[in-house]
Amino acid sequence: MNERPTRLGRGLAALIGDMATLESARVTDSGVKKLPVDFIIGNRSNPRRTFNADQLEELTNSIREKGIMQPLLVRPSEDPHIFEIIAGERRWRAAQRAGLHEVPVIVREVDDKEALELAIIENVQRADLNPLEEAMGYGQLIEQFDYTQQDLAQVIGKSRSHVANTLRLLKLPEDVRDMVSSGALTAGHARTLITAEDPAGLARQIVAGGLSVRDAEALSQQRDNPTKKKAAEAPASRDSDTVALERRLSDALGLSVILAHSERGGKLEIRYKTLEQLDSICLKLTGQAN
Repeated sequence: MNERPTRLGRGLAALIGDMATLESARVTDSGVKKLPVDFIIGNRSNPRRTFNADQLEELTNSIREKGIMQPLLVRPSEDPHIFEIIAGERRWRAAQRAGLHEVPVIVREVDDKEALELAIIENVQRADLNPLEEAMGYGQLIEQFDYTQQDLAQVIGKSRSHVANTLRLLKLPEDVRDMVSSGALTAGHARTLITAEDPAGLARQIVAGGLSVRDAEALSQQRDNPTKKKAAEAPASRDSDTVALERRLSDALGLSVILAHSERGGKLEIRYKTLEQLDSICLKLTGQAN
């Protein structure tokens, strides 16, 4: 397996800047090449699965008036006359609808792994992927190319906790994932359903009621733990040593800590509000904090 190119973290714009220009009779002074639209095929591994019809029509009208402002990124295929899109499939589709015969491209010799990386990076940077498409793209890199979550975080310029939380969406049943893809559910709503006993039923209730993420969390806990509220209303007695230890841990972490201890064992709960706080906890627990 090829070594993972750390330069991907610089983003797509930096990559385009140092691409070598291939020989072509239609290469411009800027290194951008013109290709007939019929010589280009879609990306077989494109993480983007859906193309909003209204947005595609708007782009078509813009291209019809002003042309394509940003070149497509493509790579050679097995057929020497055909090129596969790495990034820019929406522009390619809109160009065909606008009646263009040629489109500007930059050709890059890359393998399947780097092609998928570049496609994900461009779409994430442009916010073109819905949360489920983003999760599926991350899943492809992990499954096909043995990436770790930390590798992905470095490549795409996101936190490891963002990658982990996004990947959790793949655990949802298909009908709930469809709601995420369509935008009926946000990623925040969807994450509250991952451990629910009836995620599909809860999802429909959330959509029908227009519930906030916090309301969705409360609903999920109430339905899956009907006795939890009653138990919380009658808390067990707590000794002074437990309370003191809670305070000590809270001061050390800067976060709320709840300790439940008994002769058979216990539970330590650390509460956080942001992904940055979660990252901080992970670094401290793994001994990586400064």
